[in-house]
Amino acid sequence: MQRASLGAARGPHLLPAAARVQRQRNSTRSLLRVLATDAAAVQEPAAAASSSARSSVPTSDVLELDFCSRPLLDERGKKVWELLVCSSDRSFEFSQYFPNSKINSVELRKALESVFSQEGAVLPTKVRFFRGQMTTIISRALSELGIKPLPSRRCFSIMSLLEDRLESVYKADPRYSDKATSMFNIDLGAPEPLPDALRGEKWAFVQLPLGNLREMLGPGDMFGSSFNLAAAGLGDLPSDVLVPGVAVFSRRALPLAAWTNGLEISGVKADVERSCLILETGVSQRWRYGGWRPSPDSIAEAEGWEEAKQGLEGLHFLAVQPDPDSEELNGLWLLLDKMPPSV
Repeated sequence: MQRASLGAARGPHLLPAAARVQRQRNSTRSLLRVLATDAAAVQEPAAAASSSARSSVPTSDVLELDFCSRPLLDERGKKVWELLVCSSDRSFEFSQYFPNSKINSVELRKALESVFSQEGAVLPTKVRFFRGQMTTIISRALSELGIKPLPSRRCFSIMSLLEDRLESVYKADPRYSDKATSMFNIDLGAPEPLPDALRGEKWAFVQLPLGNLREMLGPGDMFGSSFNLAAAGLGDLPSDVLVPGVAVFSRRALPLAAWTNGLEISGVKADVERSCLILETGVSQRWRYGGWRPSPDSIAEAEGWEEAKQGLEGLHFLAVQPDPDSEELNGLWLLLDKMPPSV
C-alpha cells in the first residue's frame, strides 16, 4: 500500500487549526477537506457515570471483562484474583474476588450467572477481554452462557477502571503488596504480512478536530467503531483538539471497510525502524499496513504523527474512503494506543 500524495499538504498536519469551514450536517464529507469545526455546536458525549449513578445490574449488549490476579495477598501469602466487569460507559461495574484455588471456567461461569440472573439484567451478546493467557477459561465460561467471547484490546473502559481501582481500591486494601503484580502481560510479536482483503491502494497521515470525528461517528450509517472517551479517561479533551489519523484510499473502499470492520482494531503505529504502519488487532496480532521510503522527511513526518498521538494519550483514528477528494466515507474507527495496566 503506497503513500498518497496530498498536493500542497505538508507533514502530518493536513488540517491547520486556523482554517475554517462550515460545520458538517449528516454528511460524510472527505476527511481531507474538513479543516475545523464549530466547537460550541458539537454535542459533547455523555460523561462516565458517577459512582452514585452506577448500577449493579447489566443492561448493555456489549460488556468488558477482566479475570486476573491483583496486587493483593491473602492470609496464606497467595495472590487474590478478581472478576471485573463493566459496560463501555461504566454505568455498570461489578467486582468479585476469588481465592487462587478457584480459578477455572466453572467458577467464573457461576459468578457470571449470578450477575446476569438479577432482575432486570440483560444477557450481553458479546464480551471483550484483553488477557490472551486467560482465553481458554474466559471463552469457555462465556460460551456456556451463550455469549460470544471477543479477545480484544478495545477494552479501553475496563483498562481505565483498573487504573482507577489500583489507586482507590487495591492500594487502600490491607492485603495490598507491590510485589504481587500480575504476570499476565501482552506479548506483541513481529508484524505479519497484511491479508489481501485488508489492503488498500494508498494511504496518508491526516488529522481532524475531535468534534468532527464525533459527528461522523454518530449517524451509524457506515462501518466503524467508537468508544466512550470519558469512560476511557479522556473526557476532558476539547472539541477543537486535532486528532491524528490514517486515511486509507481504495477503489473497493466499501468491501475494504467491511473486511476491516470484522477485526477488533485497537490501534495503528508508525514504525520508523521498519518504515511502515503497523495495524494492531485482537489482543496481540500485528500487521504491516503500509510503508514509505525512508528519508529525513518521511521519518520526521512519521515521528511527528506518533508524537501528536501520544500527546493525546494515544487517541487517533483510521478512515477508509475511495480517494482523497471523495465525498464518501466508508469506514471510520476511533482508536486508542494503550497498553493494559500491570494490575
